[in-house]
Amino acid sequence: MAATSTTSTASATKHLPAGEDLWVFVLGDFVIFGSYFVIFMVSRHQERDLFIESQRHLSLNIGVVNTLVLLASSWFVARAVQLTRTGEFDRARKLTVGGGLCGVVFILIKAYEWSVKIAQGHTFPSNNFFMYYYMLTGVHLFHVAIGLVFLAVAYAELRNRKQIAPVETGATYWHMVDLLWVVIFALIYVMR
Repeated sequence: MAATSTTSTASATKHLPAGEDLWVFVLGDFVIFGSYFVIFMVSRHQERDLFIESQRHLSLNIGVVNTLVLLASSWFVARAVQLTRTGEFDRARKLTVGGGLCGVVFILIKAYEWSVKIAQGHTFPSNNFFMYYYMLTGVHLFHVAIGLVFLAVAYAELRNRKQIAPVETGATYWHMVDLLWVVIFALIYVMR
């Protein structure tokens, strides 16, 4: 009898973080971005020399810094979820702010990078590589902005100490955004 109650208690505490609707959205976003990635790779294969030459105009250092910033933000947000689950709302709120600030730093770095590329004459219509560069990083940047809204809602929930679900929802969305960036970074900055 004791084994049954332990098993049911353990399964009762396990749950899918965030709502099912968000997971459908996340999986849909992965499908859409996955399509973008396949199209990028096909175009890259067709214009290999152009893509490699254009890629040389990007700063790998900026790409690495932006990747580290988003990975740090994911750590802050993951820790915030853990602390929320243990009732440490004040610490979780501070870490959520840290994750959000990393998101803002990411946006600022990306704006700087874009301004440098535009000043050098590498704009959206320059060639197919830069078209994909601005399209992929721009759509991702839009997702970062939406992610900041999710984190703001999570922060508000932590202030009110109401429910963990909005905090988990914000974290799930934020981790999706970070995972997408890792793939974009690999495709745009690293892959030769």
